[in-house]
Amino acid sequence: MKFELEIHHRNVPERELVDDLARVARELNKDKVTIDEYNERGHFHGTTLTRRFGSWFKALELAGLGKTRNLNISNEELFENLVQVWTSLGRQPKYNDLTKEFSKYSSGTYEKRFGTWRQALESFVLWANDGKLTEAEEGGKVQGRKTPRNINWRLRAIVLMKDGARCRLCGVTPQDGARLHVDHIIPWANGGETVVENLQILCEKCNIGKSNIEVEKNG
Repeated sequence: MKFELEIHHRNVPERELVDDLARVARELNKDKVTIDEYNERGHFHGTTLTRRFGSWFKALELAGLGKTRNLNISNEELFENLVQVWTSLGRQPKYNDLTKEFSKYSSGTYEKRFGTWRQALESFVLWANDGKLTEAEEGGKVQGRKTPRNINWRLRAIVLMKDGARCRLCGVTPQDGARLHVDHIIPWANGGETVVENLQILCEKCNIGKSNIEVEKNG
């Protein structure tokens, strides 16, 4: 096996970077290109362009292309997307994990909003640990109950981190092909509240099995 270093793109002329972005747009027959689309077809990596020009928007502008991201995306939507990615991967997402297969938004979107990927994750953890109910969640509470039945995205994130994105009963993870659920340990219908202490990660198979046992007990 021969060891070789990857090509270093620091000194590539800006015109060459812009022309390559325009080429990808022509190949796709589109007037705008996302970072993920460029990474699939470009000769360089999207981060090379964002670092050189300051942002993906600026690179698109120099290539004569339109903007590709919705500036009105809320932090809440970005964080909810991270919960979904974390659930799908079964671990803390890394910068290069935010592909179309797992994520609605690219890593560059988080970088643009929060400054760096690390800062995006730190903001996500602060959001998850906030614990405050939204107005909609407050309105979803039933009289006499402290919490609504619905498990919000913050709680999902906390439980995923607490249980290591692994089924508490059989130990499987998404890497094993499992689909994970956040489950009430004491069912909400039986008085269990929607709080971290009463929530756990179960795979789909174990969750269905647990539900069947509860039905038999109550039947």
